[in-house]
Amino acid sequence: MSSTNGKNDKVDTTLLALDRTWLAYERTLMAWVRTSTSMITFGFTIYKFFQFEAGRGAPATRGFFTPRDFALVMVGIGLVALLLAAVAHWKQTRSIAAQFPGRRSEAAIVALLVTVFGMLVFLSALFRQ
Repeated sequence: MSSTNGKNDKVDTTLLALDRTWLAYERTLMAWVRTSTSMITFGFTIYKFFQFEAGRGAPATRGFFTPRDFALVMVGIGLVALLLAAVAHWKQTRSIAAQFPGRRSEAAIVALLVTVFGMLVFLSALFRQ
């Protein structure tokens, strides 16, 4: 769909380029959300596995770095990675968002939800013995 006015073609091309850039930022944040969710889930699974084993009478693992510590580190890394990715996403999309009034970042909403979930997992593992 080409118009006869060269100015309209330029505007359409610019808007499409901005839209592609916006979507690329959204995809990048969603990739970080997937990675962070995997780390949080893996850490929580390790924590629950060893908690289940301890309940079955398995010998407790003692040492400098326990499975609980490992779980907390994995969940913490997932949360920090998600936080850093969300800050980078906000910085990158700030200028584009001004040109798309009313547009919301769905990836940022998902990142917020995963962060809340991750914090609940982290606090659960931290305060339960």
